[in-house]
Amino acid sequence: MMPVLLWTDGLIFLLVAGLAGFVFVVRRHEHLAAPWRRVAGDPVGMAAAVLLLCFTGIAVLDSLHFRPALPAGPGGDKLGGEIQYAPEVKSLLDRALAPLIEHQEKSYSAPFASRLFIREAITLADGRTVRDFPRLQYGGAALADPDAGRAGDILVRAAAGLAGGLAVWLLLAWALRRPLRRSAARGTILYTLLAVCLIVGALAALAPHYHVFGTDKVGQDVLYATLKSIRTGVLIGALTTLITLPLAIGLGVSAGYFGGRVDDVVQYLYTTLNAIPGVLLIAAAVLMMQTQLETHPDWFETGAERADLRLLFLCMILGMTNWTGLARLLRGETLKVRELDYVVAARAFGVSNTRILLRHILPNVQHIVLISVVMDFSGLVLAEAVLSYVGVGVDPGMMSFGNMINGARLELAREPVVWWQLVAAFAFMFVLVLSANLFADSVRDALDPRSRGRS
Repeated sequence: MMPVLLWTDGLIFLLVAGLAGFVFVVRRHEHLAAPWRRVAGDPVGMAAAVLLLCFTGIAVLDSLHFRPALPAGPGGDKLGGEIQYAPEVKSLLDRALAPLIEHQEKSYSAPFASRLFIREAITLADGRTVRDFPRLQYGGAALADPDAGRAGDILVRAAAGLAGGLAVWLLLAWALRRPLRRSAARGTILYTLLAVCLIVGALAALAPHYHVFGTDKVGQDVLYATLKSIRTGVLIGALTTLITLPLAIGLGVSAGYFGGRVDDVVQYLYTTLNAIPGVLLIAAAVLMMQTQLETHPDWFETGAERADLRLLFLCMILGMTNWTGLARLLRGETLKVRELDYVVAARAFGVSNTRILLRHILPNVQHIVLISVVMDFSGLVLAEAVLSYVGVGVDPGMMSFGNMINGARLELAREPVVWWQLVAAFAFMFVLVLSANLFADSVRDALDPRSRGRS
């Protein structure tokens, strides 16, 4: 295989490295570690953190891309004496979910079904032609009589998966016994891990033999599409934050600290941006980008690179239109901090503005930055779903919750209703957004000085 590094891959690895560096710094400074110990002691916050780590792990696994080598020709000869690689870009998640990719049916099928959802003309052994629901090629293929033995087979396979998940959880609990020994939320973390291991174990046992969430119009497994959509949702929230922070911190703190004309320019800038409807600004920018991509197809070797660039551009547009709220908060907080005695004394002693900003201003506004970052994540995930639903989001060929919901809206008008694609996308997006919101509440309660005073 040939490794492939997309733009968003590099940025998500940079974010993971930055998060690791942040954890390292926090552990070395007691005044930074104290509030995070309060977060670690919140059972609800830590349960949400475990789920967020699971979603992030799937996103990272789906960001390790490569192009598989094409099989050699007859006799094992390679074309031109060199290894040839497939034009399609795969990821390690695709490799792990290979059975779901290969088990593609003709069209719709309901969750755990063994027959197609649509009647077709079937020729019987005696030559008669009837309209009936044909057997699926892969769903329940091991059953001799799917109508009679399907329920029992599902229960047996699910029980085996649950047993395997329980075994994995026992290993994790043994490995984490020392790190979690002093944690007040130890039980919550272990119970959350137990639920995750049981669900993953059951899915791993059932997915190769049944379409757990059914199939879509082209027969693709909906569970596979849902898992692939996680990366898009996580990247939208994470990469947009990476773009938002420098603008919000730099402009907001500068406006509050320097005041005068700097403050006037920054206020004029974010007031003007807020006066423009965000959806219209994003739609105009995406449509211009889409026009450039369509007129220059020679810029990309693969379709994945084209979709990746559109995703990156969407993150940039969202970041440039979402920094104003955080900048306004930082400006107001900086106006208060700059009047504190130790900041006034530092200016009187001739300390440079750069040193004052780094040593006195930024540490006192970091709680606002952290709270805003965590709370805005869920809003950005929902924004991607809305933008993709109206056609100005990610590339239509990229799997995302928005594209899944957009594709499912026409299915709701069918009779009978094809409901499982919409439910699957909504369920996973709901868990991701709910986990982010619960973790944001825990971070806010721990880092906000006013909430600490009330407690």
